Amino acid sequence: MKKIVKAALISIIALAGIIFLAFKLSPYPSVWVIRYAFNKEAVRVNNELEKHVPEGIETISHVHYDENDPDAFLDAYFHPDSVKAKGILPVIVWTHGGGLISGDKSQVSNYCKLLASKGYVVIAIDYTLAPEAKYPTPVQQLNTALAYISSNPDTFHADTTFFVLAGDSGGSMISAAAANVITSSSYAEVSRIKPGLNPHQLKGLLLYCGIYEIDNLNTEGAFGSFLKTVMWAYFDTKDISNEAYAKTASVTNYLTSAFPPTFISAGNNDPLLPQSKILSDKLAAKGVPIDTLFFPENHEPALGHEYQFNLDAAGKIALERSLKFLNETHR
Repeated sequence: MKKIVKAALISIIALAGIIFLAFKLSPYPSVWVIRYAFNKEAVRVNNELEKHVPEGIETISHVHYDENDPDAFLDAYFHPDSVKAKGILPVIVWTHGGGLISGDKSQVSNYCKLLASKGYVVIAIDYTLAPEAKYPTPVQQLNTALAYISSNPDTFHADTTFFVLAGDSGGSMISAAAANVITSSSYAEVSRIKPGLNPHQLKGLLLYCGIYEIDNLNTEGAFGSFLKTVMWAYFDTKDISNEAYAKTASVTNYLTSAFPPTFISAGNNDPLLPQSKILSDKLAAKGVPIDTLFFPENHEPALGHEYQFNLDAAGKIALERSLKFLNETHR
């Protein structure tokens, strides 16, 4: 019996050692755990939004925007009454969140339908997640999707003179980078990304809860540990301090006055709130028109990451402010 117990303990210790090494040597084990939890929560949140979606929204599903890319699909949402009234619709392209390592376009479908009910064609894209793909793949994919939409306007009832890029969390990071690629030739060159639109086509951005300056991240505590995993997965290195190309992902360091008008928001209890404030401050310093929705530090209930998808009082305010920004931009 003692020999059996001893052998079992040795096996347990060996297995624990293997698991420990796996987490230390690769981002994949942590990513798999986080991806499972994030996807489960994102599906729940999207399902909760379904009761707010008006009837009659039509969907164009699973369009392959790059036939050479197995992950390059998009969904489009619009209301046929809007098409009848206007013929073509202003375009919002939403890039989903999930920390760059989880999520898919279906998880923002109901929020996209809410926006579409207000007279827009709203397009949600898929992109390749990290660590399966590294920076700047998602930014390249978004630009490829934009070029596809612009070249096929009839498919989407799209007014290709009016694009707004939108995103949440990691999707905001991707959208902000894409906007800078489109409006700054020097950034396109340094990031090695081909723009998908001409600058005059891009009219604005809606950015929620994103990361915009990777060399200014707080990596302390549990959320900091999560950010370390994300950065390792996305940049294929644990330490980007000596990685000049990786640092081009800090879009705040490359902003110009040509950056489009931008709406920025994050909750008062979001660990990434400082990132949104950094972006808003730097855009304002460049003279870029901005609208922000930030809440008092003592706001109750405390508003965490991705608060906007919960259409309680704060989420309703965020949606109303987003629509106000869009309407003013479309004048």
